[in-house]
Amino acid sequence: MDLFDVFAKRHSIRAFSEQPVTDDVLRQILESVNRAPSAGNLQAFDIYQVTKEEHKKAIMHASYDQEFLVQAPVVLVFCAVPSRSAVRYTERGETLYCIQDATIACTFAMLAATALGLGSVWVGAFDEEAVHKIIGAESGHRPVAMLPIGYPNAAPRIRPRRALEDIVHRV
Repeated sequence: MDLFDVFAKRHSIRAFSEQPVTDDVLRQILESVNRAPSAGNLQAFDIYQVTKEEHKKAIMHASYDQEFLVQAPVVLVFCAVPSRSAVRYTERGETLYCIQDATIACTFAMLAATALGLGSVWVGAFDEEAVHKIIGAESGHRPVAMLPIGYPNAAPRIRPRRALEDIVHRV
């Protein structure tokens, strides 16, 4: 799929079919994530792959009962790793660059999923401490975004976008 087609076809999907995501397809997504840019190429993020029903249910409850998290065959939890970025960039690396690294990685996963015919939706509303505990994240790993991935079970609701004139400021 052409990159610009991927941009056009990417929409938030909150209804997933029961069709599993194969290991090969998931690997393609994760390999795409591994190509994401990061500050100083420090790759200050880790990904927790959640597929067990019990963990998805717990994540759903920690995410204010967003039920589609259980429906998705796989949920990727992107964690910032501040210590990895702080090595080179001190406080700014610890408080900003690692979060940018994790969110860029999540975006690459979202776009790769779209290119492969899957759907996803960015999830940022969750109890960070609860998710950290549920996924058994290492100390210092900060969950910043979750991405449920699966085959769409419903057409997405297309929402209007802001006009370029409203978001681009020429200086």
